[in-house]
Amino acid sequence: MKRLALAVLGIIFVAACGGGTGTTSQPSALDNATPPSKPVEVTFWHGFAAGANQDATNFLTQKFNDAHKGEIHVTTSSAGANYDDVFAKVKAGIQANQLPTMVQIYDVGSRFMVDSKAITPMQTFIDNAKFSTADLEPNILGYYQIGGKLYSMPWNVSTPLLYYDKDAFQKAGLDPNKPPTTLDEIRTAAEKLTVKDASGQTVRYGFGAAIYGWFLEQMTAKADQQFCNNGNGRDKNSTKLLFNQPTDVQIVDWWQKMVADGLALNTGRNTTDAQNAFKAGRMAMNLESTGALRVYQTTVKFTLGTGFFPKPTAASAGGAIIGGASLWILNSHPSYEQKAAWEFVKFLEQADNMAYWHTHTGYFPVDKKALNDPTDVAWVQQYPSFKTAIDQLHSSKLDKATQGCLLGVMPQARQAAEVGIESAILKKSTPQKAMDDAVATMQPAIDQYNQAVGAK
Repeated sequence: MKRLALAVLGIIFVAACGGGTGTTSQPSALDNATPPSKPVEVTFWHGFAAGANQDATNFLTQKFNDAHKGEIHVTTSSAGANYDDVFAKVKAGIQANQLPTMVQIYDVGSRFMVDSKAITPMQTFIDNAKFSTADLEPNILGYYQIGGKLYSMPWNVSTPLLYYDKDAFQKAGLDPNKPPTTLDEIRTAAEKLTVKDASGQTVRYGFGAAIYGWFLEQMTAKADQQFCNNGNGRDKNSTKLLFNQPTDVQIVDWWQKMVADGLALNTGRNTTDAQNAFKAGRMAMNLESTGALRVYQTTVKFTLGTGFFPKPTAASAGGAIIGGASLWILNSHPSYEQKAAWEFVKFLEQADNMAYWHTHTGYFPVDKKALNDPTDVAWVQQYPSFKTAIDQLHSSKLDKATQGCLLGVMPQARQAAEVGIESAILKKSTPQKAMDDAVATMQPAIDQYNQAVGAK
């Protein structure tokens, strides 16, 4: 963890001091420089491996290129198999001065991207073009706005859901149209849904989810609690993680007992393993992103149900945090190239394109008008599971808890939380000690990061 923190600090130092791509000598994104030739070439890195999400990205890119033939040409490139890979490649690119025109970065990379000084804030283009954000979902904008300024444009937006096997619910005597809403209700349902064979081997667990820090962040927000201090990093730079607070320890304790009592399958920290177990029917309930909805729909052999992400308790008054990723324009490229990238960003945000994106991936449409697009309306009517995410987002109040923790080393903090949860589940530590240790391991990295960027 210390070596990783030092590497991060090196990148921030280079950018903040005027080296790499974060220099103050870069041309303004709004100057009138003329492209030497057309079409203007825009390069775009994303983190989608082969599958529905990459296919939808390629389709929309081709649609844009066809509409802007001879003027702008966008070349997309998968920069890795996941968000972490893309983030690592961007960090390396900052140091090597080798970056694309625009890049998709996951939610928890936001603070780093702002502090890197390698980007042109999206607000710059918005203000210059007098682009209206009135039709964009306020709960989605709320995450990516820092001090009232939008630094990146939300794109593939997800919320977490409870997925479940309606057929298994029916057989267990549970209402297939009434999924559990709290952790206690999940346990009660899991007791009925867990099935063993004649030899006592469990053939289906009631519940299962990847050990994913995002899920702990979500449950913290559902409890209307903050994951890090200083207003979740929204008032000023966060200086301390809070996920060893009583609410989070109780959540981890619940998870540990579910596994220990044979009601939950522990698939580890790899989300693909948990997804495969659910698709294979090894668990009746699963926590996952809306980004998995289309894949689940087309692969499971049972009737798929979706419910709101669970609250820790019935009294919990919070809401869900948005996840996924947003689009960033890098300032190392000429102004005309950055402006061309902005045209592509606007195109992706259009209601009709957002409707396509929603129905082909499961990601939430950023533009509210997309939900009224005839294609989207028909799709939701045919597959009402998509509406669950819409209802959950609209029912979540926007406050500092649901905006999520803004922290320069948030990707590492998420991993630290996962280490703590896993330690508790495997009974290497008590839930309290496991989360105390996880918080403690991150403190030097937080302190060093804040010192590097001059945070008070």
